[in-house]
Amino acid sequence: MNQVPVELNLDDIERYLSEDIGSGDLTADVVPASAFARAGVVTREPMVLCGRAWFEAVFRRLDPAIEPVWFVEEGGEASAGTLLCELEGNARALLSGERTALNLLQTLSGTATVARLYARAVAGTGVKVLDTRKTLPGLRLAQKYAVRCGGCHNHRAGLYDAVLIKENHIVAAGSIGEAVAMARRLHPDVMVEVEVENFAELEQALTAGADRIMLDNFERNALSNAVAVTAGRAELEVSGNIDLESIRAVAETGVDFISVGGLTKHLRAIDLSMRIVFPG
Repeated sequence: MNQVPVELNLDDIERYLSEDIGSGDLTADVVPASAFARAGVVTREPMVLCGRAWFEAVFRRLDPAIEPVWFVEEGGEASAGTLLCELEGNARALLSGERTALNLLQTLSGTATVARLYARAVAGTGVKVLDTRKTLPGLRLAQKYAVRCGGCHNHRAGLYDAVLIKENHIVAAGSIGEAVAMARRLHPDVMVEVEVENFAELEQALTAGADRIMLDNFERNALSNAVAVTAGRAELEVSGNIDLESIRAVAETGVDFISVGGLTKHLRAIDLSMRIVFPG
């Protein structure tokens, strides 16, 4: 088994299995309790593999003797038709765990596959592509792990580990300066970021001493100007309507980060198939 990522919570595995199996797998009851089977997982499309530990944990919960043999490394690329792994064990366990295990593997692999495309799109620019909090409920840390598997980077994990001051916060605090000052007083040891929508707000955020400034929906030529105005006084992050077609040009403006909600929000799971064989 590969090393268990810290993002994997075994209590979550119990919850995922309970959601699907509930009081028992009624269909698996038609299979003899002592039956043995083998299985292989194949991808029907190109992918970046992510989530091996989650896949393994599902089956280990149902049959501790099941030990998948992997033919593709975590974070490795696979073409359509590739056999990803083989496993064997109690037939009922393989049947009952199949859907939950594949759901996790295809979801995390889908996230990692998209992240790999974005990472390649900005290669050589020095820009880091970041995820956001737009994740599937209950899978945030797992998806953020998948983003890293794909070669991109994580923004804050949640509302608890960084300050991100947006329009509503600014209105409530009275100004960008007041909001930043209050954040510094209350949370002196965390990053303070301010989202701005124009150059006047950019200047206010710089004057207030923000660590990072998010340029929200700035036009392309305005981004280069913002880099010149900032002159290294704060990190610059770009957000809003970034896709694979536009991200390279944005990265070449000289900003430090580009956040892309689509890494985790616009998710399309990888098409995987698990084929089970019952030895004669």
